[in-house]
Amino acid sequence: MQFYVADAFTTTRFSGNQAGVVPLGNGPFPEEVLMCALAGELKHSETAFVRRTGENAFHIRYFTPAGEVDLCGHATIAAFTVLRETGTIGPGVYALHTRSGDLEADVEANSVWMDMALPEAERRFSETEQAELYAAYGLELQDRAESLEPQAVSTGLWDIVLPVRDRAVLDRAEQNEAAVCALSRRYGVVGVHMFALDPAADITARCRNFAPLYAIPEEAATGTSNGALTFYLYRRGLLRPGGENRFLQGERMGKPSEILSRLTEEDGAVRIRIGGRAVPVLRGELL
Repeated sequence: MQFYVADAFTTTRFSGNQAGVVPLGNGPFPEEVLMCALAGELKHSETAFVRRTGENAFHIRYFTPAGEVDLCGHATIAAFTVLRETGTIGPGVYALHTRSGDLEADVEANSVWMDMALPEAERRFSETEQAELYAAYGLELQDRAESLEPQAVSTGLWDIVLPVRDRAVLDRAEQNEAAVCALSRRYGVVGVHMFALDPAADITARCRNFAPLYAIPEEAATGTSNGALTFYLYRRGLLRPGGENRFLQGERMGKPSEILSRLTEEDGAVRIRIGGRAVPVLRGELL
């Protein structure tokens, strides 16, 4: 069994967000305990196990060191980049089966775009609950972005989208992992996606992502979370359908990443796609 490590949402080795990729050809998935153990051995936030189910169809399962998750954007970008770079596939549109549903991956010559699951925006939070959320990062309600409030949003995985006032607040946030784990369990979310709008820069927002409940204290790039943020901003009139949105993440970790999104609307239905580049870095073999 061969495996790869690829840096996703970047064009520079040792930057972006690392993901394990295990191509299985047409073979079956290994036992879950093995997939989880291999993800733990690789020690990246997610490892994608990819099996081919048809000429233009794949089934992908995603494992963190702590267990399986429904969908992972950066691991999908990494997986299809590895498949393209190893000659398994060429540019084209591929059907993708995940635990979040059946999606599409559009493989281009230099990038990969993928569908997000249907967006959902659910839980809002009281002032007391909001204060608790911000306190888990050493922040106060006055650090909240003006006219914006936290909300649980999903485009495949549930995250609490947490707006802060500016980049200075974003950079000084310090996570209390035990508190964030407890809040994640209470609200049934994977973690917290913190962001600050930056109107002066040529970007949509700067972001930080935290999922300590899944053994990910902080992640350098997250596709599903920025898909959720795209929907959150769209619902508030802060981005328009049809444009390309650009999110920067991982800067405070020294692993700057660029995640792109596109939102389209047709007959009231919203479709969100996440895109970016990846760089395969390592190849190994399970003995």
